[in-house]
Amino acid sequence: MSAHELMLAAAAGAVCLALSTVLWAFAQRRAADRRVADLMTRIRRLEAGAETAQASAEAFDSALLAVEDGHCLLASGEESLGVCCEALGLVGGDPQAMLNALMRADPDHARRLRALFERGEPCAFEVKGPGGVCTVEGRAAGALAWLRVSAVLGEDPGLPTAPRFAAFLDARVSPAWIAAADGSPVWVNAAWLRAVDAVSLDDAARRGAAFDRGADAIASEAANLGQRREAMRWLSLGGRRRAFHIAAQPLEGGGVGVWTEDLTDLEEAREDARRNVEAHDETLNRIDDAVVIFDQAKRLKFHNTAFAELWNLEPAWLTERPTHGEVLDRLRQRRRIPETADYAKWKAAELEHYEHLDAAPDDMWSTPDGRTLRVARQPHPMGGLLLLFSDITGELKMKAQYNALIQVQQATLDKLSDAVAVFGSDGRIRLHNESFEKYWNITPLQLEAAGDFEGVVELCVHKLHDMAFWKELKGRVADPDPSARMPITGEAQTSDDRTLEYRSRPLPDGATLIAFTDVTDARRLESALADREQALSEAERLKRDFVGNVSYELRTPLTTIIGYSEMLEHAGDALPARSRSHAAAVKAAAIQLARSIDDVLDMAQIDADEMALNLSEVNVADLLSEVIARWRDDTAVGGIQYVLQRADGVGVIRGDRRRLAQILDHLIENAVAQTPAGGTVTVAARKTSGEVQLKVSDTGRGIPFHVQAHIFDRFIGRERGGPGLGLALVKALTELHGGWVALESEPGAGATFTCHLPEETQTVSQPRLGFG
Repeated sequence: MSAHELMLAAAAGAVCLALSTVLWAFAQRRAADRRVADLMTRIRRLEAGAETAQASAEAFDSALLAVEDGHCLLASGEESLGVCCEALGLVGGDPQAMLNALMRADPDHARRLRALFERGEPCAFEVKGPGGVCTVEGRAAGALAWLRVSAVLGEDPGLPTAPRFAAFLDARVSPAWIAAADGSPVWVNAAWLRAVDAVSLDDAARRGAAFDRGADAIASEAANLGQRREAMRWLSLGGRRRAFHIAAQPLEGGGVGVWTEDLTDLEEAREDARRNVEAHDETLNRIDDAVVIFDQAKRLKFHNTAFAELWNLEPAWLTERPTHGEVLDRLRQRRRIPETADYAKWKAAELEHYEHLDAAPDDMWSTPDGRTLRVARQPHPMGGLLLLFSDITGELKMKAQYNALIQVQQATLDKLSDAVAVFGSDGRIRLHNESFEKYWNITPLQLEAAGDFEGVVELCVHKLHDMAFWKELKGRVADPDPSARMPITGEAQTSDDRTLEYRSRPLPDGATLIAFTDVTDARRLESALADREQALSEAERLKRDFVGNVSYELRTPLTTIIGYSEMLEHAGDALPARSRSHAAAVKAAAIQLARSIDDVLDMAQIDADEMALNLSEVNVADLLSEVIARWRDDTAVGGIQYVLQRADGVGVIRGDRRRLAQILDHLIENAVAQTPAGGTVTVAARKTSGEVQLKVSDTGRGIPFHVQAHIFDRFIGRERGGPGLGLALVKALTELHGGWVALESEPGAGATFTCHLPEETQTVSQPRLGFG
């Protein structure tokens, strides 16, 4: 597989990972929605049970009938059902017969009952029968219709119903009682006594125990207003915080009937559902993708912050819960959605997704503002539609840049002469260049078939047989130990007697780069250069030995010549004046030749890095005075004036006194050679920050510009006005002290040489240079 394909696969993997993340978010959303739906079902079930129980509790002297699809069942109040049947002249206590009798009693009653059963419309009416009057109240709860039927018998007011009602209330699991006008209980059921931990009402009154003072206040308010009062109260009962629905109903003949219903499970379920919804909404608000949910009526039910920011919609307008179509219309007005030739058809297709039961395939929207959006749609578990918008503009741009970068990288690798291959941490080859194929004589198809490092070794072993080499290289690729992945460089010999240099480099993503270079020619050239370097060194040594031997051999005859010339010079009248002048000239030439030989020997020592400075504290003022005095005595006849600027404030410098004097001698000698009779040579010293400057200036003819660039070269041709070896030695000795030399000159205006010397001199090694 080529590097391009591998990188495309990696990009595809990244996209799949992003899609997996989105699908995971959808799955979490669906799970949360299922939990909310379960909780809502539970709430409705509990509410239905609460309503049923409440209706049962209200029916102190009533029968409670449940009607579903025309079938009537008795929910509670069997005794009361018998009384109602007696009032209507029915025999027995059949609830279905009771319902049929109510339907037949009056056409208006039948219409009201049908409206209740079919459309859930509540109703209330009275039915007169041969034995009394029945009062009917009906209402719907879920799929059931509930009828409360109570009867008043016309001939038997003494029917013993009170004991039955007391037994009925005692059977309730929730507290119920009858209160006086001030709200205090005058009769309580068994559940009330259990709640206050009392054996009787009198026992509770003696201890001041009450079920709830707030419930007493509700009963008092109902008695005073003569109206039903209800409230929700949280009480601590049995060591647990519980929620009770409390209803107080004034009774005929005085007193207030108070009954309760434990709605703790219902309220906790509501709170749990509320927290789940809030957590779900908060989670969606934190994701970068825009999420919007429309209900079954296609109205906006929820949107996260990213949705409003993506489409730049006003929060106040979104709070009004616009429909899906209105949202699309507004986005079209602002040119935010894709342009289409038939907007009405496109909009209708978008709204058709409400009719689909399965999630629709993702769409790609290209908006007029240059963005690309991925649109995902799926049905909402509680009805409606969920839409998710992902802005993938940057992702597509990055992918294009990534692909371009990969192409540039591959093209760059292909232009390299080194054979390069990249292996992943799993040992599989990920990338290689054309040079790798050419060097090992492998085709791309063979590399693709080989796959991993072992397969590549089988293709390359014919050219490099050392299996220990390949084993070590494999450890650099596959061993996860950081020490094993350290970069290495080495050489190996191939079967065709060529030298191969290999390098391994760990890459940040866990991969390893292996590079091979044929360095046979380079090693041969290095060997030849090493031989030549050795030969040059030997020639340099021979040259130094030759110069040294010749120089020392010349000293003996020069010493003899100088001695005889001095003897002839002081012979007095024994020689004519012209002969004595010739003897002085011979002496001067011999002395000059001796000094030149000394310079050559000094330069040879410097080149051999054998000259050592004899460092000591040197008083600069004394040094300058000594040198200038010597030159005044030697050249007084030349008509040149020597000026010494006072250097008392310079102090001392650490250096070699003899070599510093030698530097000044050569500079003064050069100044004298360039200065005609009547000119001036000035010697000065100045101390600056951390260094001492020695200056020699003259008023001679100056140095031509074409010579200045080579003024410190050795043996510069005298036909160009050069000084020979003197200034080269000045530069070498100054640098040996750790300083440097500067020249300032203009033709016809003299010249100034300045030696910059550090106050604390440390010997500096000089490069070995020949006399060329």
